[in-house]
Amino acid sequence: MSNMNKLDFTALEVSRRNYLKWVQDVKLHLTTKGIKATFEAPTNDKPVDEAQKATTIIFIRRHIHNALQTEYFTEEDPRTIRFALAARFDHQKDIYLPEARHDWQHLHFQDFKSMNEYNSEVCRIQLLLKFCKVELTKSDLLEKIYSTFHATNIILQQQHRAHKFTKFSDLISVLLLVEK
Repeated sequence: MSNMNKLDFTALEVSRRNYLKWVQDVKLHLTTKGIKATFEAPTNDKPVDEAQKATTIIFIRRHIHNALQTEYFTEEDPRTIRFALAARFDHQKDIYLPEARHDWQHLHFQDFKSMNEYNSEVCRIQLLLKFCKVELTKSDLLEKIYSTFHATNIILQQQHRAHKFTKFSDLISVLLLVEK
């Protein structure tokens, strides 16, 4: 009997903290069950039957907080629930974008003990910006490194800019040598 109540992933919290992950988990699970169309925007080429809708509603209700279950108890269309939840919770990009831009502006190469730490932070910020639909180009990444060189390394900075690295990894390799 306890298996019936076991969740496939963490239920959506009322605080919206896990909304983005929750939406992705729901989409993946509904895809594996072959009923993702019940959750997505309607299309004319694939009709959705009532049994599929009911299965999706049950699945969604099992994976949302009890307060949200009560609020959406009368809904019979999974798309309606999805769009209502999106209207209520899908403001994460508005929250993350200023934070990511701030982190990018205040990122300095010399603030890190190792190149790995710096690279990890660049990747984290880059993914956050990408999520917010802001793409960092290769030149943005290179310029960030150049602009954060210590003042004593200004000649090195000019040499690297003149070299015109074709790959971010090439510059990283050179900086690793300089770091030693």
